[in-house]
Amino acid sequence: MRFVIVVLAIHAIAMTVLMGVGVTAVLAAGLPGSRPILIAAGAGFLLAVPVTWVVARLILAKAAKS
Repeated sequence: MRFVIVVLAIHAIAMTVLMGVGVTAVLAAGLPGSRPILIAAGAGFLLAVPVTWVVARLILAKAAKS
């Protein structure tokens, strides 16, 4: 249960950051239309999943050693 709580909390943060970076990059590149924005946001969401998994495991492993 503890892993799930940590994963959900980290995913919320990682997802927001990666989606924001992607959307900002699309807007800075001047790509027309809403499709590139939606693709960048979706890619940020999907990229946040493995990032979340790795970070959560590292945090819980470090907490277990303490």
